[in-house]
Amino acid sequence: MTLKPLLDLINGIPRDLILPPANLFLMIFIGLAIWRRWPRAGRIVAATGFAALTFLSTNGGARLFVAPLERETAPLRAPERAGAQAIVVLAAGRLQRAPEYGGRDIPDYVALARLRYAAHLQRITKLPLLVSGGGSSSNSDHGELGYSYAQAMADALREDFGVPVKWIEGRSDNTAENASFSAAMLRPDGVKRILLVTDAMHMVRARAVFQRAGLEVVDAPTVFFSNQKTPLQAWMPSPEGMRRSWYAIYELIGNAWYKLRATAA
Repeated sequence: MTLKPLLDLINGIPRDLILPPANLFLMIFIGLAIWRRWPRAGRIVAATGFAALTFLSTNGGARLFVAPLERETAPLRAPERAGAQAIVVLAAGRLQRAPEYGGRDIPDYVALARLRYAAHLQRITKLPLLVSGGGSSSNSDHGELGYSYAQAMADALREDFGVPVKWIEGRSDNTAENASFSAAMLRPDGVKRILLVTDAMHMVRARAVFQRAGLEVVDAPTVFFSNQKTPLQAWMPSPEGMRRSWYAIYELIGNAWYKLRATAA
């Protein structure tokens, strides 16, 4: 039995609909909608959705999903002895047409954390850098071809961190394409072993696809959350708690999705 019909069905579901908080608001709405006809079932569904929404909105609750992902990697020690030939840093988000930068697109704060660590590694190792990320936007300051995530990252590394960028991979739209297009760009220069820079939560999925693309990967993760202290206020609902929960659950689903695709291939 082929998995392709199942994969096509899953792929057709809007991403945000299966992730918190949208899926939990939907659950609460369903509970309220059936309350009059089935009072007990309606109360259970709505209350469960509200409880889950509250729990996942706390940093303490998010840690339940963050920790398993971050345990699959570790901070890089002695990068200069890792035997790598290049540093690859993956894109995150961006802010379009930032007025303080003359209307240019700039990396968002998630991407900046990755760029800062990539710059740190480059200064230690002196290795050449590749930035990867497509999503070209129409930007009048950068011509009709648009302005990719990778180009915005390269500009930030050069102008703000004083770090050179050798390769700019600006066509990819997801992690699998990051890996495929980056490997193709590195291959002519004989690069086989890389330091891969991304968030700790994203490293499991990123490492797998870069290895599948034929590269030897040395984890260079940044932005760890699960080793932080959990004071009382960590159990208060907050936007940051929900953001971490969303990110972690997205990565857990992404890991399962990539494994399904690999099985179906």
